[in-house]
Amino acid sequence: MKKNIVVGNWKMNLKKIDAINLVNNVLSLELLDDVEVVFAPSSIYLSKVNEICSHYSSVNTASQDISFNNNGAYTGEVSAEMVRSLGVKYTIIGHSERRDYFNETNKELKKKVDLAILNDLKVIFCCGESQKQRESGEYFHYIKSQISESLFHLDNKHFSKIVIAYEPIWAIGTGKTASPDQVEEVHKYIRGIIKDRYNESLAINCSILYGGSCNPSNSRELFSQKNIDGGLIGGASLNPQSFVDIINSF
Repeated sequence: MKKNIVVGNWKMNLKKIDAINLVNNVLSLELLDDVEVVFAPSSIYLSKVNEICSHYSSVNTASQDISFNNNGAYTGEVSAEMVRSLGVKYTIIGHSERRDYFNETNKELKKKVDLAILNDLKVIFCCGESQKQRESGEYFHYIKSQISESLFHLDNKHFSKIVIAYEPIWAIGTGKTASPDQVEEVHKYIRGIIKDRYNESLAINCSILYGGSCNPSNSRELFSQKNIDGGLIGGASLNPQSFVDIINSF
């Protein structure tokens, strides 16, 4: 069954004590029972944050990334096997910053997805278009290629472990804003191509999150859309009250 999910992606922020305080402060506030909350801290804090979250039935953790190698001489990398050994439930794969700054390709992301699934990690898979692709009208085609080339080799059972996060890159930190209607249009399209590749049941039950500039002032309107099942939250997730306000927007 489809879940409402709100993920806090901390990116490369916070010292250890600040990370612990942030989690404890969020969990001390009243949260909706039917929304799954996921914290995605830096990998060096994953163990501690996951330990805190393990006492809550609807609160989990995610790694911000995994290596596309299973193990070996890859200094600085973190494998899916390592992440899962901590008891972590999710990993983010294909975030726009990884694609942009580290030139990650759909083929490499496919490898990461396979390793995540092999190690019983659920995947929060990111996709989204640039301003140029949006303005040229190519964004549907581009998003379809991101999803199909990295995910559509999976069978029904394994695709059920996928959560999609749509990131309109043109609306992140640019001063431009994606309207709820624009976001809903893309989410509906994504659900449609999942239905075409698999079946209606799998499409209906796939959680599709919005990974743009989501904050307490626009989250309620965004989450009221039929095909928006939550958010992958960046900056606003670093403020406990803002993050909780977004979670409770449902």
